[in-house]
Amino acid sequence: MPHSQVLYSVEEYLELERKSEERHEYLDGEIFEMAGESPAHGTICTNLTAIVQRQLLGTPCQVFSKDTKVRSGPTLQSRRAPKGLFSYPDLVVFCGDLKPYDARQDVLLNPTVIIEVISPATELFDRGVKWARYQTWLPELSDYLLGSQAKPQIEHFRRDAQGQWKYSLMNGLESAVRVDSVGCTLQFADVYDRVVFPPEDDEEGPED
Repeated sequence: MPHSQVLYSVEEYLELERKSEERHEYLDGEIFEMAGESPAHGTICTNLTAIVQRQLLGTPCQVFSKDTKVRSGPTLQSRRAPKGLFSYPDLVVFCGDLKPYDARQDVLLNPTVIIEVISPATELFDRGVKWARYQTWLPELSDYLLGSQAKPQIEHFRRDAQGQWKYSLMNGLESAVRVDSVGCTLQFADVYDRVVFPPEDDEEGPED
């Protein structure tokens, strides 16, 4: 993701972002322009939003799609400090009252579930810096899911009652992931509906 060569404060980032037609993520003073999505990525995100939204009707939880900013970082003494992460998850669920970052209410602080559909351009960031910040600075986060767009696979990180994170990996269109914190089940056949996967690499070596 192309990014800035200078450091911006949180205040400067928010002022620029609120005027921009494009989405940018912010990490400790650097501004990252978000890459465009593939058809598979867009289809999976749309499917996930529909699946989760349908199951949350009538509950205290609500789902937001990829235009919602989430902040994860230390409490700032000054908004002019270049600290923290502002990200746009592909899908995020909030339960109970929303906790906004400021009066504009376009940045939220208390997600319960975050789902990212990983791509080659974002996978390292989603697995590395983002996940570390989410664990450290989002105490109300109970589930983090990483869905592949190249094959029917979802990785699920779940926080247990002792605050420890547990990991599970599910593969195949016949699989399903249960997100108990919000009472949702993700059936892979529905998540990956209308997605055409690239052919798998031949695992056999070249012939002599």
